[in-house]
Amino acid sequence: MRVSRAQAEENRQNVIDVASRLFREHGFDGIGLKDLMENAGMTQGAFYKQFESKEDLVAEASARAFECAASRWSDAAIANPKDPLGAVIAFYLSKGHRKEKMEGCPLVALGADAARQSADVKASFEAGIREHLSVLARLISKADSPERRIKAMAILSTMVGAVTLSRAVNDPRLAQSILDAAAESVREAASS
Repeated sequence: MRVSRAQAEENRQNVIDVASRLFREHGFDGIGLKDLMENAGMTQGAFYKQFESKEDLVAEASARAFECAASRWSDAAIANPKDPLGAVIAFYLSKGHRKEKMEGCPLVALGADAARQSADVKASFEAGIREHLSVLARLISKADSPERRIKAMAILSTMVGAVTLSRAVNDPRLAQSILDAAAESVREAASS
């Protein structure tokens, strides 16, 4: 049975959404196409009607993961207009975000995997990183300066590193201490 172009596009977007979440949970190589497509409610054969390769899907799913992350940062900032940067820091360096694998930050979940991927996948990550830096730079201060961009890079690096380290330990107190230390350091860096 043939599907309409609209339905085919809806199916494609569903696969990208599902892949975005599953890749963050399992890594790019941690889930096969058969299981990924099953989770999307489709057969493995349908994959090749929608994507040239798994690499093609990885690049698109990575871009989608960054779109979701940017949206979550925006939601946090909008929820606290008096301190949008504080809201982003509180959201990102939280116990909830640490535990969240499928919806969490793609930099934390897939950064090491991305370093070993194709130029197209790296381009998705680069665009996502640039967007995160742009958002942080806007939130740091109203004044435009090269120092603001450097601060944004240091803050993003600290936040990503802290969540990564907090996920790598068994001790929940140590994990929380890592997040708390990073939050304090980031707030200090942003205010100086």
